[in-house]
Amino acid sequence: MLLAIDTSTGTSVAVVDREGGVLAEVGTDDPMRHAEAIGAFIEEALQTARVTPRDLSGVAAGMGPGPFTGLRVGIAAAHAFALGIDRPFVPVVSHDAVALAWYRSGGDGALQVVTDARRRESAVSVYRTLDAVGLPVRTAGPALFPRDEVPAESATRVDAAVVPAGAIGLLAEIAFASGRLPLAGDEPIYLRAPDVTLSPSKRVSQ
Repeated sequence: MLLAIDTSTGTSVAVVDREGGVLAEVGTDDPMRHAEAIGAFIEEALQTARVTPRDLSGVAAGMGPGPFTGLRVGIAAAHAFALGIDRPFVPVVSHDAVALAWYRSGGDGALQVVTDARRRESAVSVYRTLDAVGLPVRTAGPALFPRDEVPAESATRVDAAVVPAGAIGLLAEIAFASGRLPLAGDEPIYLRAPDVTLSPSKRVSQ
């Protein structure tokens, strides 16, 4: 059983069980209030699923693509929660979760996942299908494009305002059961440098 978190677009938190599926999922498409919402959503998801932190076997988190400020809130929360309960942290590509949810809901054929990357840009990934174990097959991306210049694909386009944390957790469960972990690297997928950078340190004269 996993706690799953994604803040790459809006904020979504879920509790997922390999056999029982998504036991609880809460969230908002507000792209600005991740820090305010994340704690309450974690508490609500655990209460709704009627589990305690010690019942969990790990914590999965969407690693992006997403803007720096929002994305790091969810990743930091997931890392802290995993450390607090001494369970593994499982990184997942956020767009893969959107693709999994679409295919499992009956979608068929090629898929283009698009999320808002701010600065009038979009993050884009393209998928072909699910593979033999049920994981999405990504054929391109994630990559950054001007919002009005997203490539036209011969694929169904899905613009996701929220990445479903339930699908984040299901991806991690499927990958674990099939020996396909890790699904993503440990570094967040920002696709661009953060808006705020540290200024170069000044030399102190002797």
